[in-house]
Amino acid sequence: CLLPYPNQRNLWPNFQSPLLWDVFAIGTYMTVSVTFFFIGLIPDLATARDQATGWRRLFYGILSLGWRGSDREWRHYRSGYLFFAALATPLVVSVHSVVSWDFAMSIVPGWHSTIFAPYFVAGAIHSGLAMVITILLPLRRIFRLEAYLLPRHFENLAKLIIVTGLIVGYAYLVEFFLAWYSGNVYEHAVFLDRATGHYAPEFWIMVTFNAVLPLLFFIRRVRTSPAWLVGISLGITIGMWFERFVIIVASLAHSYIPFSWGLYRPTWVELSITAGSFAWFLFWFLLFAKFLPSVSMTEVKEQIPEEAG
Repeated sequence: CLLPYPNQRNLWPNFQSPLLWDVFAIGTYMTVSVTFFFIGLIPDLATARDQATGWRRLFYGILSLGWRGSDREWRHYRSGYLFFAALATPLVVSVHSVVSWDFAMSIVPGWHSTIFAPYFVAGAIHSGLAMVITILLPLRRIFRLEAYLLPRHFENLAKLIIVTGLIVGYAYLVEFFLAWYSGNVYEHAVFLDRATGHYAPEFWIMVTFNAVLPLLFFIRRVRTSPAWLVGISLGITIGMWFERFVIIVASLAHSYIPFSWGLYRPTWVELSITAGSFAWFLFWFLLFAKFLPSVSMTEVKEQIPEEAG
């Protein structure tokens, strides 16, 4: 299916391309996530509006959409919040599956595999949990949120990381098994090169940080220690970055034709873009932490009667 794309380059995008699937999948996911996130903030923004003065009062007043806390508003809030929560949950699976098909639908050795969809979904949850711990523990200390972010919350996150780490480790093993079982000499060569070739250090960092390091959370003293939690979670985040590096670079560096083989070395431009991406994320995160509630006051208030009862 080809349709004209209205621009000066006269592009005719192919709507059967996985890259175009990404546009719709990620666009839908972003829209639903931002809406879900914003709806959850509305009661807290109204509370901040009532306590603020000057331009902050105007700022929070605009974002709170005139919230007054009536019974009708609370009923609509709960039903809308529940609806978007139910909608966002399957989108996590569908979006990361579609992203994985960018690779799986190609014929590049190391990419053309049916394991990619569950592999990417588990990896996304794995890295997401690790990033939550990496960010929340320093935030808890800086903003003195110890009364709200309890040790058991982080311990439960660590237990979930054990599960996702085992799934990711299983996916690594299945990839090698499929390469061996298929009898495809090109697949054999690519995976052997990953483990023993020029990019072997990156591969073993990926395996160690993503699949082996999380096993330390089986020890209760480790998963209840803030230092260990941050260290292991940061290691998983680094390992997941190396996973993307291995998937993309190692596979393309060792494709079908030996003439096209080569080694990738990032330039200063690429390193600058990578550093800028981290800086861009931290910039917006710190702005959010400064001007918007880091802990949902509404949900904390809802938990008080339950815990008291």
